[in-house]
Amino acid sequence: MNGAELDLQLPDQPLLIDGEEVATGAWDEVRSPYDGALVGRVARASAGDVERAVRAAGAAFTAGELPLWQRIAVLERAAELVGARSQELARLIAREMGKPLAQARAEVERAEATLRFSVAAARTLGGELVPLDALAAGEGRIGMVMRVPLGVVAAITPFNFPLNLVAHKLGPALAAGNPVVLKPAPQAPLSGFALAAILRDAGLPPGWLHVVAGGADVGARLVADDDVAAVTFTGSTAVGWSIRASAPRKRVCLELGSTAPLIVDETGDWEDAADRAVLASFGQAGQSCVSLQRVLVHERVAGAFVERLLARTRALVVGDPLADETEVGPLIDAGQRDRVKRWIDAAVAAGATRACGGAVNPDGTLQPTVLVDPPADADVWRAEVFGPVLCVRSVASFADAIAQANDADYGLQAGVYTRDLGRALRAARQLEFGGVLVNDVPTTRFEHQPYGGGKDSGNTREGPAATLRELTEERFVALSTT
Repeated sequence: MNGAELDLQLPDQPLLIDGEEVATGAWDEVRSPYDGALVGRVARASAGDVERAVRAAGAAFTAGELPLWQRIAVLERAAELVGARSQELARLIAREMGKPLAQARAEVERAEATLRFSVAAARTLGGELVPLDALAAGEGRIGMVMRVPLGVVAAITPFNFPLNLVAHKLGPALAAGNPVVLKPAPQAPLSGFALAAILRDAGLPPGWLHVVAGGADVGARLVADDDVAAVTFTGSTAVGWSIRASAPRKRVCLELGSTAPLIVDETGDWEDAADRAVLASFGQAGQSCVSLQRVLVHERVAGAFVERLLARTRALVVGDPLADETEVGPLIDAGQRDRVKRWIDAAVAAGATRACGGAVNPDGTLQPTVLVDPPADADVWRAEVFGPVLCVRSVASFADAIAQANDADYGLQAGVYTRDLGRALRAARQLEFGGVLVNDVPTTRFEHQPYGGGKDSGNTREGPAATLRELTEERFVALSTT
């Protein structure tokens, strides 16, 4: 596919508030991270726009619960529409975020699955009976626990999965019976607006979804509004925990960063691990919270592993995200690219070996970079790179690998390659991560798994069933039968 045929500016995108399109008069440009081409303009929300959206969402909630059958019908139809519009959605993701088109298509498929899993979770989310007559005082009474929606949900999403992570916020929240005010990432907001339009076309009543755009000030106003019952945020660690600190009385669900490790022991299929590691680290230019960043490989196979890894990395096609053959596109902007480049250069100056990559191409993309034996205190090892950088260190034992993997501020997901069942179970018990994937890379995510971690990686689990539980609360009811 020729990228030039897609280089058309979209119509100006107004806000969506209470079923109305609102052009505020202030516009923010959305430009391609690859070539700077104007993709579209989005209306910038004011404080009044945010307040109006929250009030309208609150009014929809208090006016009466949207029946479960209707929520299910809307989400099922929305999933169908995502599938029907998959090509245009994939092109939109590639244009505004710079994700290679093949990976953008995969994201659209995942978003459709997320909506379908939201339906399945809504159908099966129930309460429980409490045997009150287990006490003499409870005789003649029936006890039950219901799950009820929290109220208005503020959903704040990042740029790296501009469609699927919006689906992970909207699908479960709406399935649970909560109206939502969405603030998509300013770098790539158009996919979120597109999904909102799909939900509208699927029959969602006006008051149940509002979209406001802008920067950190818009997010802060949403978080601070007293009528917002819950905040669900995916993004940077610093911003996430600041939200949590500023809203101690709200339900705050955080899915944050990672320095995802992969352990490859001497019994594991190191060839497959090397092959899988390439796109796990460099896909969408490493801009994923579970992008593979640290590899701990046993010294007996480290040399062969690195050799195979380098051959696969050098063969990657880097460039225009709208070209079908591209595997690695640009970082979201030049500032992030230059930061990652500085981190690479600092690690090399401190003693790491730059095995490949590390330079900026003429088109502005950063070459996928493999660093061998970076210092343990280097940013590329300790902090979340969020760029196309993979660090490899050799280890003498499985125990050492687990210890180094755990020596991190983050705890989202880890991968382990081993054919030793005992070691696999040991890793599952001892690795301090929300997910441990055996004979797989840590970048793998299934839409319906309970996804999340501890430490600085967050405080929640996502995936439709898990999110429905987070965005509802238990209500005890006792009925007297006498």
